[in-house]
Amino acid sequence: MIDDFLYGTAGDTGPLAEVEAAVRAAAAAEIVPRHRKLAAHEIIEKSGPHDLVTAADRLAEEHLTAALTKLLPGSVVVGEESVHADPAVYDALGGDAPVWIVDPVDGTRQFVRGEAAFCTLVALAQHGEVHASWTYAPVLGEMAVAVRGRGATLNGTPLRAGAPAPGAVLSVAMSHPDYTTDAQKRALLGLRTEGIAARPCGSAGLEYLAVARGDLDATAFNWEYAWDHAAGLLLVTEAGGAQATLAGVPFRIAGGNDLPFTAARDEATAERILTALRAGG
Repeated sequence: MIDDFLYGTAGDTGPLAEVEAAVRAAAAAEIVPRHRKLAAHEIIEKSGPHDLVTAADRLAEEHLTAALTKLLPGSVVVGEESVHADPAVYDALGGDAPVWIVDPVDGTRQFVRGEAAFCTLVALAQHGEVHASWTYAPVLGEMAVAVRGRGATLNGTPLRAGAPAPGAVLSVAMSHPDYTTDAQKRALLGLRTEGIAARPCGSAGLEYLAVARGDLDATAFNWEYAWDHAAGLLLVTEAGGAQATLAGVPFRIAGGNDLPFTAARDEATAERILTALRAGG
């Protein structure tokens, strides 16, 4: 069903462009007008001060839900805000229907602070496999698109992750240790070793884009919500990069992964990060 939607006619990129247009429209209608203009009542804490939701998140997800399910009848949406309202929605990732995985504002803290480093993430998946993804940073003017087996682009230009220079210190964006279990904290502390320069991550979607374009060597994350990772992991792998969990197997969007996990510019870098994480753990 997804293949028919994405590739129904040889060389037809119409559906991909329609999804891109829907993502741009949602951001233009609901997110950008509220950037640096949020009222206090439009910002709500969910689980704590590090976990925020705004009117832009909710309205953009509603906008995308209507637009994306219209483009692909029979599909469903698993979005960050819909799952917060009803956790059972997440179960659709294990069902038969095509699933749009949506994070309307990835980097909500940055958005609330009036910064430009946030994005909208959309991925299309079925039976646990991600087929296409869109990463859109409206203020930065960047749209990255990845299609399984067909590569990745940024504003229409092919993306290649490349590889770090031999002997170079690896730049790594990682989960903040304060928001981890004790075992995950020990694993992440393994990144504090010679040859690795780790820092706390910002928007996960933009960190994945940085890996895909070769500006960042790797990520190391300890949480597995599909809306944060599905789009970016496909983007990295289609740009020639690699990803794996602590168990050395690919990340599963439905969950149950051995954490932390990494996405990196190449296989060798991914293995170096996993080795450091295992040593820390």
